[in-house]
Amino acid sequence: MTAVRVKRQSVRDIFKWPLVIAVLSTVGLLSALLGDGIWDGLSWAALALPVLLYGIFTRRR
Repeated sequence: MTAVRVKRQSVRDIFKWPLVIAVLSTVGLLSALLGDGIWDGLSWAALALPVLLYGIFTRRR
């Protein structure tokens, strides 16, 4: 029998990408509320990212 080594993840490793997605979503919401013109495009891109990632990761399974 072989021993399986489990890599321990730090808190930073666990929450790094969810934090990045949360910051991008916040930027998207604020740019949609406060800006016009180029800010509208930024808000669309930033708010579409979590939806796109959800689609990618549910298809992977």
